[in-house]
Amino acid sequence: MSRIGNRELKIPVGVEVTIQPNNVIVKGAKGQLEQAIPSVITVAAKEGVVTTTRANDVKHSKQLHGTINSLIQGMLEGVSKGFKKELEINGVGYRAALDGDKLTLSLGYSHTIEYKIPQGITITLPKPTQIIVEGISKQLVGEVAENIRNYRKPEPYKGKGVKNKNEHIIRKEGKSAGK
Repeated sequence: MSRIGNRELKIPVGVEVTIQPNNVIVKGAKGQLEQAIPSVITVAAKEGVVTTTRANDVKHSKQLHGTINSLIQGMLEGVSKGFKKELEINGVGYRAALDGDKLTLSLGYSHTIEYKIPQGITITLPKPTQIIVEGISKQLVGEVAENIRNYRKPEPYKGKGVKNKNEHIIRKEGKSAGK
């Protein structure tokens, strides 16, 4: 029994769900998202509720049941509210700047890093050391935030690098003076 797959998902106000044989399309105020549906999963939308059912009790079908239900929930939330990830840059001289559809990062390397912002993602910089990634696709927002973070992950001695806003970096003690 899949508890996640058996959830009934409420459709938010102003969101339209269209179900095709192997596809689900969700339209809302912020945009439109599509998701391919495997043939063993059936999606139904009626009376403001989306439900998913599986054709059989094979292990793979059970796994897909919960996954598809969670993906549809993310789509419903994304087109109505959207998703947001906040990153902080720590380090002397470390900063970010926007240049059209490119994010320019100075992270202590001998060169600047230019990151092309994918379509469907909005990046804002309230301060040169703070990056806010927003969009309607949960997966794309998380992927972009992680790609930016991977350019310079925070190191444990001084904490320099790009980190998530509420991430706690476990600090290490440096070398101690000899004898």
